Amino acid sequence: MPRADAPVLNTETRRSAARAATPSPQPWLRSPLGRTALPLGIAAIGLLAGYLLSIGLSGYFVFLAVSAVTAAIAILGLGVVTGSAGMIALCQLTFAAVGAWVVSLLNVMEAPGGFVAWLLLGGVAAGLVGILVGLPALRLRGVNLAVVTLGFAAAADVTLVQIQFPGSKDGVAIVRPEAFSSDRSYFFFSIIVLTACALTVFFLQRSRWGSSWKAVAFSERGTASVGQSVQSAKLTAFAVSAALGGISGGLLAGQVQLPFASSFTPIQSLALYILAVMSGAYLIDMAIFGGLLWVVVPELLKRWGVPQDWGFVVFGVLGVQALTSGTNLGQGIRALWWKRADKRAAAARSAARERSALLRAELDDEALEQGSSPVSAAPASDPVATAPVLVVQNLGVTFGTLKALDGVSLEVPARSVMGLIGPNGAGKSTFVDAISGFLPQHTGTVTLNGTPLAGLSPMRRARLGLRRTFQQDRVPPSLTVEAYLRFVARRSVSSAEIDEVLDFFGCPEAATRLVSVDVGTRRLIEVAANVLARPSLLILDEPAAGLSHDEHVELGRRLRAVPGRYDMSIVLIEHDLDLVRTVCSTLTVLDFGTVLASGNQAEVLADPAVIKAYMGETEML
Repeated sequence: MPRADAPVLNTETRRSAARAATPSPQPWLRSPLGRTALPLGIAAIGLLAGYLLSIGLSGYFVFLAVSAVTAAIAILGLGVVTGSAGMIALCQLTFAAVGAWVVSLLNVMEAPGGFVAWLLLGGVAAGLVGILVGLPALRLRGVNLAVVTLGFAAAADVTLVQIQFPGSKDGVAIVRPEAFSSDRSYFFFSIIVLTACALTVFFLQRSRWGSSWKAVAFSERGTASVGQSVQSAKLTAFAVSAALGGISGGLLAGQVQLPFASSFTPIQSLALYILAVMSGAYLIDMAIFGGLLWVVVPELLKRWGVPQDWGFVVFGVLGVQALTSGTNLGQGIRALWWKRADKRAAAARSAARERSALLRAELDDEALEQGSSPVSAAPASDPVATAPVLVVQNLGVTFGTLKALDGVSLEVPARSVMGLIGPNGAGKSTFVDAISGFLPQHTGTVTLNGTPLAGLSPMRRARLGLRRTFQQDRVPPSLTVEAYLRFVARRSVSSAEIDEVLDFFGCPEAATRLVSVDVGTRRLIEVAANVLARPSLLILDEPAAGLSHDEHVELGRRLRAVPGRYDMSIVLIEHDLDLVRTVCSTLTVLDFGTVLASGNQAEVLADPAVIKAYMGETEML
């Protein structure tokens, strides 16, 4: 029966009350129409501004403007591979040279389709080259990857000098589109291409591809653990970046009509990379601003009587400043807006606490109606579902002569919460790594819902329904809460589903930027995202780290309800025995890599061997 001093509210009534107390701001922007209409409206304004500039600028400034547009498109590509995916690529103008070379070749061949088709084919060719260049990124990173891409740029430059562009020796000029043959109209054509590229990047950044780029930049292990291929994330970033570079090169070829190798040197690629880092090119508007700097700085130096090559020095100084300070120009410009967003995030966290209070009452009422105490141990698994979700038999892991795990066997019942506890160094983290595929070299067998997991990568195991969280923060700060939840879910989810799981775990609203959220709250968001994925088994590795005592208790209440509410099992690894007692119906205790005890919670915690392992012999006297 419900408490006598509290009104009887069913689940849906309480949920409605929670949402009414904290309505989501600007719900229209979260709708499919709102997500599409706003960028398209901005794009239309950009096209109008470009048209007005095309009829208002003088001839010389029109040429400079086209150069700025081509540079902006190339920087957009760097914003993908470097700004979002976190990989160093020092050959962007080499991809541009590929695009220009293909356009020149098709022009000489008088291929059908005209300049627009040639431009697209140049982008596709550059994208394919980008995939080949990106293959080393699957094993290399940082300076090593930078050396590989710079070496490719140098080799391509030498080759290009030798073979030249098709038609350049014979003076065969590239034919522009008939409707955009003049310099002014070609500038407007370049604005159209830039707008199309910017919209493509905008929607890609908000797709699963874009989330995978940001995730892999922050944590490759975290990316694989949610079922996303790290390899495909890296290669798609290289392919999109290179394709944009190829389009910029083809556009440049149409501008000058007789392209030469001197426009695509490695030193220019290096300068473009530094400019992208300095401006914050993962932001589309800052990529366009970087394109403006590409032509404005040399032009100012020219007017001041300074050799234009000093522009590379200016870019280098600005790039060093950005790298050493850890803040780029785009972040600085957005600081004021983000302060406002952070205030909204703080208000959202306060609202989340109010929703938590309502939900706590809901969970307590549900527990009382079922005849149990609100803070009692978790109920046993569903008796109807007798087949265990996870079966581990004789699991062994060795590091040299050290046996980290030795013959570990356990079963996780369906729709249950099992605790995995033990002193520091007992082998809990090793167990989780082995089960989730990050330590494939082990003995014994592991099956999930009857499917053997031997030889499967972490990505494949996650897709089969085995998810895990980490002790370290693996939540990409560059995403919003909603984008992160959609990425981790790996399925089509509605805004209502997202709001429901955020309400359930007391998390900030969906529009909140993760960078403005504290580490403890990000741990809750990580749990909520993996629950939203509806896996068969979710392994939580110390999810309460960074939370206060009250937040520990609140998390325990929610975890107890997860198996029945979301139809999954949980393995909880935790040092806080109060949380373990609140949540877990069964326990397995590891000590020095072996199973010390396993079974009902009360029996395991009363086992003298378990007490000795946790408290020592003197505490037992």
